Amino acid sequence: MYIAKTDKWYLERVIFLIAGVFTLSSMTLGYFISKYWLILAGLVGLNLIVFSTTGFCTMANILVKFGIKSGSCNCENGCDCEKQ
Repeated sequence: MYIAKTDKWYLERVIFLIAGVFTLSSMTLGYFISKYWLILAGLVGLNLIVFSTTGFCTMANILVKFGIKSGSCNCENGCDCEKQ
């Protein structure tokens, strides 16, 4: 059984958190306010599919700009070593 590390907030974990919050918020707003909010849940799902097939994620690019590091990096420089 696979269990992700929970000792720190790395990029992939934050992306799943944001996707979950957006989806649940969209579903709640869709139920109580307007069904048009369900479009947001569809867009979140579409973005997850695009990310899994292409590796491109707009939210990941935004989070990297804020300094969030990837959990798959094992170097001391937080994956800046690839740029050197």
